[in-house]
Amino acid sequence: MTTVNAKTDLKGLTLPDLERFLQGKGKERFRATQIFKWIFQQDAHSFEEMTNISKALRLELAETAFISNLEPEAVEEGSDGTRKYLFNLGDGNGVESVLIPIEGRNTLCISSQAGCAMACEFCLTGTFKLTRNLTTAEIVNQIMAVKRDLLKNPPTLPASGGEGREIFDDSDDTDDGLSHSPADIRNIVMMGMGEPLHNLDNVIPAIKIMIDGNGLQLSNRRVTVSTCGLVPEMERLGRELPNVNLAVSLNATTDELRDRIMPVNRKYPIRELLRACKAFPLPGRRKVTFEYVMLGGLNDTLEDAKRLLRLISDIPNKVNLIPFNEHEGCDFKAPTRAAVDAFHKYLIDRNVTVITRDSRGGDISAACGQLKGKLRKG
Repeated sequence: MTTVNAKTDLKGLTLPDLERFLQGKGKERFRATQIFKWIFQQDAHSFEEMTNISKALRLELAETAFISNLEPEAVEEGSDGTRKYLFNLGDGNGVESVLIPIEGRNTLCISSQAGCAMACEFCLTGTFKLTRNLTTAEIVNQIMAVKRDLLKNPPTLPASGGEGREIFDDSDDTDDGLSHSPADIRNIVMMGMGEPLHNLDNVIPAIKIMIDGNGLQLSNRRVTVSTCGLVPEMERLGRELPNVNLAVSLNATTDELRDRIMPVNRKYPIRELLRACKAFPLPGRRKVTFEYVMLGGLNDTLEDAKRLLRLISDIPNKVNLIPFNEHEGCDFKAPTRAAVDAFHKYLIDRNVTVITRDSRGGDISAACGQLKGKLRKG
């Protein structure tokens, strides 16, 4: 919960939290649902807009609460329709979100922290050390700000290709009962700046707001949380939100290499990480997605593919191959097309669901691993 000058930010409250907040003021429970819908479905910026709430209650709320908001400081659009949003958090920190239009199904990649403490060697965001966690409201506000922008400026859809669909749309094509327009955000992936499981106290309530039928009305089948492998936090996520999708950034098939490129492995090695993946509660036919950033000459051989298959064979799985995006200040190289194709073919031939993700938004530094928030000065 966020407070400013002793006022509570209602956008940081789940519906049960809001009910408790209002009950503390002696108000009826149904008022919470009314206010919650105004905030998350009508995008109300002030209590004055809530016309089915009495004037007395609106005045009382204004004395003890507020509704936060974020507007992008900058928006860049790539040649493939990808949009990158830079948000100024008002305290010198900035975070980025990325909108990816795929086959008319808008996917939004959002941030959970300003910077990141995980220090993965291949990730540009990892060079931007952790400054602080985002609040629940700041996580949700990224979604609401992008929705607002899409209503004004619907995306230009790229040609249909399907690349990346598996990680962004972890479901079948069954109608979810909701109408969809080009301005809708269909999928949320927590793969932006930061390690989401390092900020579960704010990430969990934010996701509860996303999937609440009175809130942002997203299907839990279309919310994916990515982690570099924080094992105790994976167990907590599974307990508290067992219906969201889990993506694990694996990126190596030996502890020796993973220790080098992902420091988290020194605390939670591959065997322990995979044990947590196997124990994660997966509803129905859903699978753990293993993200595998392919680094040229390091982890892109057929021997790596064989080891990967052995490691994940007893876990319901799908594999998301991500050819490394080269960036300044990093010595890793992109894999060759031949290496990527051979790796992909080896897994496909052995009945693994595998997608090789085409790089999206590379011309605006919005591709996987390239986010690094910066604020313009002066």
